Formats: sequence, C-alpha cells, structure tokens
Amino acid sequence: MNTAQIIHELNLIFEDVIDEGKVELSLDTTAKDVEGWDSLNHVQIIYAIEQKYGIKFSLTEIQSLNNVGDLVNLISGKI
Repeated sequence: MNTAQIIHELNLIFEDVIDEGKVELSLDTTAKDVEGWDSLNHVQIIYAIEQKYGIKFSLTEIQSLNNVGDLVNLISGKI
C-alpha cells in the first residue's frame, strides 16, 4: 500500500470520527490544522486506524507522532 492510498483511507477515517465534513490531509497536516481534531477524537482516530489495518500502536509510538506523515510512516511499517 502506498502513501497516497493510506492518506486517502485516513481522510475517510478522520471524516467519520471528527464528523466536521470533508477532510484533506497531507503529510504535513497536524492536529492544529484540522477543526475537531482534539485529544478525545485523537484516541478514536488511533483506535479506528488500528481496527482498519489490524495493527496496534504502542503508547511511545503514539506520543512520537507530530504530523500525518509520521502516522503514515508508522502505518506503513506495520502493514
């Protein structure tokens, strides 16, 4: 699975969890860039990603995420 495919699927997950309409993520996107991406939704997003891909993130991995690019790299490394 390539980066574009993962970002597309993340857009769908974010739209479902945040429920604020269309989301356009890029590798540089941070929580500050997405309305509704707060700490509670972050937990729900991580859970939805784990369920979608059948993977698990450690607390250290989650805490090391700075932007969507970091998340994409983490997902890529686990699938």
